[in-house]
Amino acid sequence: MAFNGRDRRVHKVFVTRNTEYHVRRGQCVAVRDRRSGEWLRSHLALRNKVHGGIRFQRNGGIRPNPGVPQVGESLFFHAAGRDLVTSPVLSVERPPRETIGRYPTA
Repeated sequence: MAFNGRDRRVHKVFVTRNTEYHVRRGQCVAVRDRRSGEWLRSHLALRNKVHGGIRFQRNGGIRPNPGVPQVGESLFFHAAGRDLVTSPVLSVERPPRETIGRYPTA
């Protein structure tokens, strides 16, 4: 049975080819390398807001999405005057409660 109500989850994990971006209420709170499983403590995305997604078109153009990034789009962060565009999102997941409790602190 599908849930038709408003999604109240505050944590999301955007999974790309090499990295997991853990986001709470639109802000990146943790970044993890998928190969090693290690938390990346100095990643440019940390403590920055996800400003939307970008989909690259076959003709070389881009299509911005100012909303929540979807599978196939790249995450877009504007971080301290530097923009960060990730590889395309492979999946959007809900992190296990145990993982949320293990997020590194600044």
